[in-house]
Amino acid sequence: MPYSTNKASFLSDDFLLQNDFAKTLYHQYAKDLPIIDYHNHLPPAEINADKKFDNISKSWLAGDHYKWRAMRTFGINEKFITGDASDEAKFHSWAKTLPNTLRNPLYHWSHLELKRYFGVDELLSESNASEIYQHCNSLLQQDTHSTQGLLKQMKVEVVCSTDDPIDSLDQHVSFHKKDSSLGMYPAFRPDKSFAVENPTSYNAYITNLAASTGFEITSYDKLLEAMSKRIDYFHLRGGRLADHGLEQLYFFKKEAYSIDQLFKQVTSGHELSKEEIDFFKYTTLLALCKMYHAKGWVQQFHLGALRNTNERSLRILGPDTGYDSIGDFDQSTAMAGFFNELNSDDQLCKTIIYNLNPRDNEVFATMIGNYNDGSIKGKIQFGSGWWYLDQKDGMEKQINTLSNMGLISCFIGMLTDSRSFLSFPRHEYFRRILCNLFAKDVANGELPWDEKWLGGIISDICYNNAKQYFDFSPKNIQV
Repeated sequence: MPYSTNKASFLSDDFLLQNDFAKTLYHQYAKDLPIIDYHNHLPPAEINADKKFDNISKSWLAGDHYKWRAMRTFGINEKFITGDASDEAKFHSWAKTLPNTLRNPLYHWSHLELKRYFGVDELLSESNASEIYQHCNSLLQQDTHSTQGLLKQMKVEVVCSTDDPIDSLDQHVSFHKKDSSLGMYPAFRPDKSFAVENPTSYNAYITNLAASTGFEITSYDKLLEAMSKRIDYFHLRGGRLADHGLEQLYFFKKEAYSIDQLFKQVTSGHELSKEEIDFFKYTTLLALCKMYHAKGWVQQFHLGALRNTNERSLRILGPDTGYDSIGDFDQSTAMAGFFNELNSDDQLCKTIIYNLNPRDNEVFATMIGNYNDGSIKGKIQFGSGWWYLDQKDGMEKQINTLSNMGLISCFIGMLTDSRSFLSFPRHEYFRRILCNLFAKDVANGELPWDEKWLGGIISDICYNNAKQYFDFSPKNIQV
């Protein structure tokens, strides 16, 4: 039986749906569609092994820097966040914090996750934390709540992990051999191949990359040869996407530096100037993007994050622990130059650009129209609100901006960008917000009351467009 002492109408079946037409669009055209999650950070090994978590803290709190930031803000000691406190104590600390996240998306996400996966209708707090902790833990031992079971509950059809070029992809190969309705595919994340800011760490990475290719990387040409070989390797194992996490894209009108000399300089342990670093990244990214085009891949650019701002915490806890923020970078000029350079030789492949600074929404939404060429529906995409913008206000602004300056009907919809197996109700959150926006336009007389037509577009945005856009298929996968 579900764990329930329902509190009024919060998270009702019509949550976020503000009129009858919104309810119709969501329940009839969006709710039951499968999920194609084309960008996340789930560990492939945990999917392949169909792992069961010991307790909800390990599946819900571990690695979730959204929750960690909230707990620190509320005055929770680090011991109960990333430290050596027991898992139950960490859960109690989160239960103490959660009621105070009201009006933050964590309040909605967390209660949606408890309700959808564990049948918990009661609002989590200090007073019921022990009971809910035990209830969730007991369910996590059942097959329905293994990693694959959790994905099945949310009707996940495809997940794309995020993988370094040196990854063996053994977990993907092993999984492909199994008879599973779930598709798990790798995505190529080559950021370390051009992260030349720190010569010591870069050279360590080049050594590892060389080991994965079987030859020494003694020149810049050899670096590109190694990356091409790894792209081939990913492609044979189902990889059809690349992803890049950057402050901004880069562009130089002419060859400002000798790329061979820069490679020799950094591999000799010498630091590069800021402009030399940017030129190295530009040149390498340009070469990689041409390789993606040759394979028919989709390339993604997550732009605008200011990372590792707290050096003391970085030393103690490492990266990806909750100390990144929205950056204030110039995006438009270099982005246009970069895409134009690829497009001039017709080597610009399907591309998704994600914006982290909402002031740049219009920049991104208008940029995609410059390079859509009629060859593919929605070839260049303004990606969904991500990270700090994957909340109601951020999603609405992204959807409205894309609607105003592009074609929302061609949009490929939501993704989790998450490290948690319990994060997939974010797709539900997105779908409810989308349906409500369309229905408000109908109520205002700005769209016709045409259920079949609008319902079809809703279904396209939530599922069909992504299904058509990506080449996810087990065919020609080397196992």
